[in-house]
Amino acid sequence: MPASGHILIVCTGNICRSPMGEGLLKHALSGQPEPLKSIRVVSAGVAARTGGAISENSVIALKNAGIDISGQRSQALTQKLLDDALVVFGMTESHRAIIQLRARPIPPQLYLFREFLPPPAEREIGDPYGGPLKLYETCRDEMVEAIPILIAFLKTLVHQK
Repeated sequence: MPASGHILIVCTGNICRSPMGEGLLKHALSGQPEPLKSIRVVSAGVAARTGGAISENSVIALKNAGIDISGQRSQALTQKLLDDALVVFGMTESHRAIIQLRARPIPPQLYLFREFLPPPAEREIGDPYGGPLKLYETCRDEMVEAIPILIAFLKTLVHQK
């Protein structure tokens, strides 16, 4: 049975980190068996302007990894996106805190994208906005490092449903 809800990835403006996370996780899930393969992945920003273009360096960083996110557009985080989410992944503790302050109800499955990596791994993914391509590539690589453990977590989450 398919999992209900989508995976929601959250950052600040939804033009750098969360669109990259969305693209990377979609790509990773496409190679998984059902029901993981069919789970929708979406992203949003706690301070996003809906309809904005994804930053050029985010698009290039993922294009260099064989993933095209050029068609994505930013969207603001809404209560409906949170309510409909199977799980929510933020990039930093501040994103989690903003969601906890604004959301009613608070999503029960609210984590950081890198939360499940063992110590001493850094749990937060810094904002590359306005930086050089290398900074975006570092951000991408930090997400890639977390993908296998996220997939393992999602398998357990889906099987609980």
